[in-house]
Amino acid sequence: MSSSTFGEWLLIHYASIKSRSPNEGRRRWKLQVAQKFWASSEKMLSSVSTEQITILFTYDPRHSNISQTTAVVTDGDAEFHIDSDPFDEASTNREELGILLRTDFSDEAAWLAFCSRLEEGEKEFADSPLEEDDMTMDDQLEPNKASPSGTAATTTTVEDGSHESDDDSENSLSAIFHIINPSLSQERALITNISNLAALRLFNDVDVRQAPIPPPDTKRIRPPNRLVDSGGWQEVYVGKNLWIYDAKSNSDQCVRVVSPSSSDMYGTATADSWRARVSHICELQVNLSSGAMKIDFGGLDRWDYAERQRNMREAVTPGVL
Repeated sequence: MSSSTFGEWLLIHYASIKSRSPNEGRRRWKLQVAQKFWASSEKMLSSVSTEQITILFTYDPRHSNISQTTAVVTDGDAEFHIDSDPFDEASTNREELGILLRTDFSDEAAWLAFCSRLEEGEKEFADSPLEEDDMTMDDQLEPNKASPSGTAATTTTVEDGSHESDDDSENSLSAIFHIINPSLSQERALITNISNLAALRLFNDVDVRQAPIPPPDTKRIRPPNRLVDSGGWQEVYVGKNLWIYDAKSNSDQCVRVVSPSSSDMYGTATADSWRARVSHICELQVNLSSGAMKIDFGGLDRWDYAERQRNMREAVTPGVL
């Protein structure tokens, strides 16, 4: 569910945006509403209730314009929750817990070695004895170090071709990763060297929440940025965890672990990432999905600063969605 404030913006603007570009899909329509939200000096819509809205702007195909109509629509019934998206088949509709996205195609041998190590890690994880999970949401996690957890039977599906694939018999509900590894050149071009933010916008849904509160004697960031804090608000994403195989993965056999929102520490950002070794990511994904783990590095800012700067630049670049 969207936050109440952004939900109000969606209830007012989503239908009209959808009518003007009917072939784009739910995620891009919501991103365009988010653009309106960030461009506005007044974020709170005091005339609109939190759970419903009585005046909606709807498209009238007979007159090809936007007209007002009286209706009562609850947030859960709204189009922005039930509309489809071109990337749902690779994300929302998949049974796996996370999405592993290959974004570099320059070294096939390194990629195959990575997949082999992932299969080994899955087998070890599936074969390990069940243990009581004693982790809490406040437990720390050091980069490239695994943490104790429970276990689950796992399979990994490798997608070779388009982002749609046939359901194989081994794809059980306990599967951990859906691997996106397109073979068509136009599909590879879409995700080659993709940023964390761009990947979130393809496979997750945008939302807005209140930004973390700065600690005493800490000033808010300048200039403001929607991924950290802009007027007390922060852009976040809702969906499955993203793990990105990039050019550096060919040598270090790690992936970028992408955060759909900032940590609780002020100054960290939505789309922050750190690198995790392939041998550990099965366990990490299961613990993240179950809520047994929260990555905060004990209050230290140990996320990749270069990736953060890249995301923050893209967030404020006109025309980039």
